[in-house]
Amino acid sequence: MRQVLLLFSVTLFASTTGRVITFDSFALGSTPPGWTVAISKGKTPPRWEVRQDQTAPTQPYVLAQVSRDPSDDRFPLAILEGVNLRDGDVSVRLKPISGREDEGGGLVWRYRDPNNYYLVRANAMNKTVTVFRIQNGQRTALPSVKHDIPLNAWSILKVSAKGARFQVYVDHRRVIDGQDAAYTGAGKVGLCTIADSVMYFDDFRVYPR
Repeated sequence: MRQVLLLFSVTLFASTTGRVITFDSFALGSTPPGWTVAISKGKTPPRWEVRQDQTAPTQPYVLAQVSRDPSDDRFPLAILEGVNLRDGDVSVRLKPISGREDEGGGLVWRYRDPNNYYLVRANAMNKTVTVFRIQNGQRTALPSVKHDIPLNAWSILKVSAKGARFQVYVDHRRVIDGQDAAYTGAGKVGLCTIADSVMYFDDFRVYPR
């Protein structure tokens, strides 16, 4: 029975159109099965673990990144295995908890390896939402906008990608519409934080199209 419940919490399918991960039947204090932890730069390994949060949108658990290396070019990553997405929507509910250097985190898409992928970061410290291209380990900022990301509160972050075009939404409102053709093929999807940001995540969703 536990194995059946675990499988149900990992993936909820509507035909073959989507996947939702709520983290609610995984073991506390561990990285969920089916996720690979990686890092772009920085010396301290990331620490992704399941935690309980009474404010979680889907009770009772969330996925948290809790390591605190303040290197400003450090991106702790949690990459979902078994999904390769070129065009589609990826979203998550996120809650910035703390950070002295930064209070940011977000979504990864078209991921090839820890040195090549796209990410969108929502930052509670400087109130910005920014898309980055990580290519050969070098970070390039793409579109960025000012947008309030509340600390210790939940926001919904979504990226919609089709070909070279990407659109970013916060709480269902489109805030960025941009293009970049560095990565046009399919890649993995996942989550990221930056520097010493402690972030909680819930309701990770992937919808190919």
